[in-house]
Amino acid sequence: MTKKHNKSTGRRYDKEYDNYHSSEKQKKNRASRNTARNRAEKAGKVRKGDGKDIDHKNGNPRDNRPSNLRVQSKSTNRSFPRNKKAGKR
Repeated sequence: MTKKHNKSTGRRYDKEYDNYHSSEKQKKNRASRNTARNRAEKAGKVRKGDGKDIDHKNGNPRDNRPSNLRVQSKSTNRSFPRNKKAGKR
C-alpha cells in the first residue's frame, strides 16, 4: 500500500506523482539524471552511498556534456533556493 498523505506536512504524495512526477518531461529529466550518475560511477568519480551528487552546472538535467557535470556533496548541490528569481549559482 502506498503512502498517500503525510499528516505532519500536509503533502499528498499520490497527487504529487500524478500531477508532476509522472509527466513525460519529468520522466525524461529523471532518466537523464540517472544516466549522468551511472556514467560517473563507471568512470570512478562517485560510488554508491558516498553522499555525493552529480551537479549539472547550468541546471538543465538533460545537458550531460562532461563540461557541464561536476561532483558535489549532496548538501551543497541541494542548497540553492528553488524560485524564479534565485536560479542556480
